[in-house]
Parts: sequence; C-alpha cells; structure tokens
Amino acid sequence: MTTTAPRLGTALARLLILAAALLGTLLAGAAPASAHAALTGSDPKNGAVVATAPKEVNLTFSEQVAMSADSIRVLDPAGRRADTGEIRDLCSGSVVRYGVGLRAGLPDGTYTVAWQTVSADSHPISGAFTFSIGAPSTTSVALPDRPAGGGLVGALYGISRYLSYAGFAVLVGGGAFVLACWPRGASVRPVQQTVVRGWLTLTGATLAMLLLRNPYTGSGELSDAFDLAGLKAVLETKTGAALTSRLLLLGAAALFVAVLFGAYARRTDPKEKKDLTFGLAIGGSVVAAGIAGTWALAEHASTGLQPGIAMPVDILHLLAVAAWLGGLTVLLVSLYRAPSVERSAVERFSKVAFGAVAVLAATGLYQSWRQVGSWSALTGTRYGQLLLVKIGLMCVLLGIAWISRRWIQRLADPTPSEAAETTETTVATDKAEEGEEAQETDDADKADEADGAASEAGAVDPQRAAQLARQRAAVATARRKRERDADPERAGLRRSVLTEAAVAVVLLAVTTVLTSTEPGRTEEEAAQGTTASGPAAVPDRPVDIRLPFDTGGVDGKGVVRLSLDPGRTGANALHLFVERPNGKPLDVPEIKVAFTLEAKNVGPLPVAPDRIQTGHWTASGVQIPMSGEWRIQVTVRTSEIDQTTIDKNVKIG
Repeated sequence: MTTTAPRLGTALARLLILAAALLGTLLAGAAPASAHAALTGSDPKNGAVVATAPKEVNLTFSEQVAMSADSIRVLDPAGRRADTGEIRDLCSGSVVRYGVGLRAGLPDGTYTVAWQTVSADSHPISGAFTFSIGAPSTTSVALPDRPAGGGLVGALYGISRYLSYAGFAVLVGGGAFVLACWPRGASVRPVQQTVVRGWLTLTGATLAMLLLRNPYTGSGELSDAFDLAGLKAVLETKTGAALTSRLLLLGAAALFVAVLFGAYARRTDPKEKKDLTFGLAIGGSVVAAGIAGTWALAEHASTGLQPGIAMPVDILHLLAVAAWLGGLTVLLVSLYRAPSVERSAVERFSKVAFGAVAVLAATGLYQSWRQVGSWSALTGTRYGQLLLVKIGLMCVLLGIAWISRRWIQRLADPTPSEAAETTETTVATDKAEEGEEAQETDDADKADEADGAASEAGAVDPQRAAQLARQRAAVATARRKRERDADPERAGLRRSVLTEAAVAVVLLAVTTVLTSTEPGRTEEEAAQGTTASGPAAVPDRPVDIRLPFDTGGVDGKGVVRLSLDPGRTGANALHLFVERPNGKPLDVPEIKVAFTLEAKNVGPLPVAPDRIQTGHWTASGVQIPMSGEWRIQVTVRTSEIDQTTIDKNVKIG
C-alpha cells in the first residue's frame, strides 16, 4: 500500500494561511507601542497641583531614549503651547532624565504634557499626563487616542519585521543547507528558487521598514513614508544606519547566492569544489553574521544589561534559528520537489539541526535571564507570557524533530524487511502506472514523430505542439509521483517535516512579537518606579479637597482649597488656597490645620502653614505617620473675633 503525501503547492498554501492568521492575531493583540524604555517619573507628577508655575517639566525614563525638538510638548488649558521647545538633557549616571522649559507668566489651570520618543532598542513610545497650576480647571486638550507605532503603519511595519526574519532564515539557512548537507542541491532548481526568494523577501522587507520608519516613529500617516526629509532623518538614526547596512550586506549576499548557484553548481573537479566550498563557507558566515548584527545593534540586545555580551549572543541566536528553520524550509522543498535528495544529506542536516538547537538553548537561556529578570515577571508580564508560549512551541518542535530523526534513521539504515517492503511498493506502483505511462509515452513518441515529420515539411501544427507539451508534462508528473510515493519512509519524513515547518511558522510569529514587546525586567522596574514616584501612581495623587466656610462676619464666606502632595505616608507638601465665593483670593489673618486618625487614636497633629501671598498658605514636610482614614480639620479666622472650623475625612496612603 502506498502512502500519498500532499502536493507542495497545497502544503505551502496551508502554511501561508496559518502564518497569516496567526500573525494577524498576534499583531492585533500586541501593544503597538510596547518597547524597552518606559516613563518612570515626572516633575510635576501626574495630577499634581502646584502653587506657582514651575520653570520646566522633567521626565525620567528607565532606559536611554532619542529626543527630538517636539518630543515633549506642554499645552495650556486652551491647547496652546506653553513650553519653549528647548529640550534639556538632564541625564546623570544611570538616571535618564530630560526636561523642557516653560514660558513665563503662565496662568492658573490644568496643563497637559504630551511626550513621544524612540527607545534605544528602536521602538517608539508615547504618553500624556496633566498637572495644574493654582487649581484644576477644564481643558480643551484631547489626549492622543492612538499610541506611537500603532494603526495601519504599525501593522505594516510589524508584517515587514516578520517577513525580514523569515527571509533571513531561508536565505542563510538555505545556503548553509546546500554547503554543509547537500552540495548537489546547488543545481536543483526548486532549491535555487527558495533561497533566492528568501533574499528577495528580506530585501523587500528591509526597504519597506526603511520607508515606514518615519511615520512609524512619528505621525503614523502612511503618506509620510515618501517624505524625503523624514527619510533623511531616519538615515541619521541608529535604526536607519542598521537598515542601510543590512541592504549593503544583502548586496554581498546576492554575490554569494550567484556564485553558489552558478560557478559552485557547475564545478565538477573535487579539489576545486572543496576550495570553493571553503571560500563560500567563510564569506557566507561573515555576511550572515553581519546581517544578524543589524538586528543586534539596533534592538533589545543593544541596551539594558550587559550589551557587550548580549549582542554577540543575539547574533549566535539568530544564526542558529536560520540554520535550523531555514534549513528545514529548504529540506521540505527538496523532499517534495526533488525526491532524489540523498539520504545522507538528510542525515547531515539532522546533525546540523541538533547543533543549532543546542546553541538556541544556551543563548535563549541567557536572553531569558537578561530580559525577564524574575519568576514573577515570567508570568506577570506580557513578555514573560509570550516567552512561555515560545518555550512551549520549542518543546513541540523538538518533539516533532525527534520523530523526524526516527524517520531519518530508518532512511539511512533500512532493515531487510523495510527494503523488501519498499521494493514491493515500488513494483506495485510501477505496475499500476505502467499502462498509463506506456500510453502517455507512446502518445508522446507518436507526437514526436508527427512533430518531426511536420517540421520537415515546414508546417508545425500549434495545437499539436501544445498537446505534445501537455503529454510530456503528464509523463514527468507521473514519474515524479511514482518516485515520491514509492518510499513510505520518505513519505513519513515529508509529513513530519511539513508539521515541523508549520510549527516553525507559528514560532517565528511569536518571536517577532516578542522582539517588539517591553522586556519583563523593564516592565517590573517601571512599575516599581511608578509606584514610588511615577506619573500615574494612584498613591502619589495629591489629596485635593474643597471646604466651604462661613465665619458669620464681614467677608466671612468663602472656600478653602486644600492640596496634600503626594498624599501618602511620610513627608508631604501642604497648600491652602482661600477664595471668596466669586473665586478671587481672600486674605485672612490666620489659618490652621490638624490631622486626626481616630481609628488609631493618633492626633490631632497640628500644622501651622505660612502665608506665601494673598489667599495662599503652605507648609512643607507635613508628616503622615501611617495610612488610613484621616480627618482633616481647617480653622479659618477672618477677623479678631470671627472664626470657624471645618473638617472632612479623606483616605491617605
């Protein structure tokens, strides 16, 4: 009984559908602006109410970022620019901080700080927060509804990243498969086409990323991809230099492919072929490492912990991925389109794949430690969760590879019974197709005779020529099918390799999303920094309350606005604003504050604020010893005899 394997066209179509579906799912679920750097603090903080306008706004990041003239914008309640546009570098040691100056004479109200920059590992990041001068107010500023790197441009850029990884794997892995495992494959047309398509895919994806880079990190508008000024600015960045270098190296790779499938494929002298193999191996390794280095120099490996070690490790990791998955792709094509691939070639690839997996395990372990950092980040961050998915897929892939290796062992060292079975299968197949092929061959011979006679007569029938071509194609197809189906072990290996390739497509998609996701270590550090002093931490939101009062005398009515910043245990800054009913400042002779935590019998803790200006009182270093429901009492004296005490319970800490 013969085993019929699926045709390559159908198999590849299934792989492409699977890749497209999975890639769409992953890109839809991925945070488009997730990256290595994160905002960990700001001055003023998010939601803070300051008594007087600060001279500048400062932002602190977890990693180095690339700032431009409009990276930090401060907008007043009416949406006008309130900053000077001059970005100041305030970095010191490991602290990454940038600031922008504010204009003089800013009125009271709520101000919006919008920022957008590019992380050191090439991914755009953005955000916005507000603070108030004097008192909160309404604002006409609409915060961005789409983070940097999102939308259609972000999706296209993500697809280009995926295709660039896939093209690199096929180009490098395919070339390595031919040189190390199957030298005769250099003259096999399907192998040549696969490797060349890998080169074309990587080149096209790199060009697309170069054009999309400006809108990806900037406006998000697809039309800006053809902005020459923006392209020039991209070329001056680290990522632009990496993409340009990749294109130059791809020129060298094109020469490598031309020699591999040209002079090397035609070489017949063993000594000359050995020398040429050595030269191609050295040159190809250098070019492949250089292309892999364009990722390492511009992405996660180039920043964070131990970049001097991480970049070479990342290059090794990418080369191992290419040797395994790219070689697997060419092997799959060879098994379907070139059934005559030697069993020894498949066995050699099995050894190469085993070495590549060992390198992947070692380099992946280091990368996981470097990017995740803790067990909690492995399950509590998106990066860690994706890493667990990748590890699971790797285990599945290794299991399928083990099955493939079993098939390879049977191919390389068949038992007598297996050989007999193969022979019987071949004979049965030959008999089943003998009549059909004989008829097709007879028709082809007759067609040749007729064609020859017609040619001699000088009148070739185009319809007859087309019929002859179809008959010859049918004969060739039947022959290939018989060769492919005559070996059940080879058919089993094809199915196993096809399944392995399908899982590899999924694994590559997960890896692509992983490389654009903020590492778990950075995400946890940013969360810790935000809890302590960050722009969006709930505990750091100032306590802001309004207390109406009426002392009963002249100018005895009004409102006290109280702000306690940062509104948590420890030292706090206290601001009191006394206003008339119409909102204008009211000058009073005296104001006092007391804090009481009745649940713990703490207090009252008196505070005597100092007068700063008309209607504004402040006290620094107000100590809140513990968190809880505190009662804040404010005593307002409007004359020698008129005073009142008002209070309110608030949650602090």
